[in-house]
Formats: sequence, C-alpha cells, structure tokens
Amino acid sequence: MYEVAIIGAGPAGASAAIFTAKAGKKTVLIDNDKSMTKRAWVENHYGVMEITGPDLVEIGKKQAVKFGAELVSAQVVDITKAETGFLIQTDNATFKTKHVILATGIATDLAEKIGVKTKPGTEPRIKTVIDVDTSGRTNVDGIWAAGTVAGVSVHTIITAGDGAKVAINIISELNGERYVDHDVLKA
Repeated sequence: MYEVAIIGAGPAGASAAIFTAKAGKKTVLIDNDKSMTKRAWVENHYGVMEITGPDLVEIGKKQAVKFGAELVSAQVVDITKAETGFLIQTDNATFKTKHVILATGIATDLAEKIGVKTKPGTEPRIKTVIDVDTSGRTNVDGIWAAGTVAGVSVHTIITAGDGAKVAINIISELNGERYVDHDVLKA
C-alpha cells in the first residue's frame, strides 16, 4: 500500500511527490503525459533563467524518482474508497493508497465522478476547480488537491509551491506532528 498517490506529474504533482518521497513516504506518481506545462515557455520561475515546459516537467519527474517516488505512465479512470484508504484504477493497473492528491491541471472530471466538490474557477479560461480548504483538503477525507485544479494561479512557480504545501500537510498528518524539510549546504 502506498501512503500517497499523486495523480498528475506537472509542477504541482511532481513537487508534491518530491516532498512526500523525500520524507520517506511510499509514493506513486501517476501521469497521463497531458500536462498543460508541456506547451509552456517559462522565464518567470524563481531560480531558473528560462526553460521549456517539457524540460521543466521532465526534471520534476526525475527529481521525484530520485527521492524514491514510483513514476507510472497511465490514465486514472476511477478512485474508490477501500477498507483503509483508496483504490486507484488506471487503464492497466490498480493501486492502493492512504491519501490521494489530485494535481490534474484543468481536468476536474475525475474529481466530479468520485464525489469531490467543485466550484467555479477564477483564473482566465479555468471554468471549474476543486473546492479545497487552505490545507488542500477536499470534502472527501483522504483526498486532497493541489495546483491549478485546486484554484491557484496557473503559473508554474505557484502550482509547484501549492503541491509542496499540500505534501507537507499530508506528511504532517501522517507523522502526527508538523513536518519541515530544510536542506542545508554541505561544507
């Protein structure tokens, strides 16, 4: 059983996976390779002079894998409540997890299918988003959302930060105390 399953490996999802995997939480990152960031040119991302969206997405996936996340290429077709946690059904496999992070960009159809509440979006061209609290929780206990689908700005720096925030909140819940991840320079 995974502790965290993340659906979507764009900036929000991969960032969440970096944090959960680095914290030692068994993490699966399921991606359908449809990130809208793959069409982007990025010059406004702190710490990066310029990068193509496809390169940013690939680096994010590699970072998540580096820390132990399992990367799976698949389309999630359903999520159901299990005795403990959830069963995630893809087009070719099933995964069992305690927590789910929906980081699906502009796609809310899966959320709506499984009973996660949505609301009108506020960003230009974003019609619907998942209704979350300030921690990233949805109305379904154990299902969280991060990034554009959770109503934050579409800018990659913001969606990546939101994914990290949601991951920190899940890690804190799993650990039973506030989790902080600070890297320091090695002398």
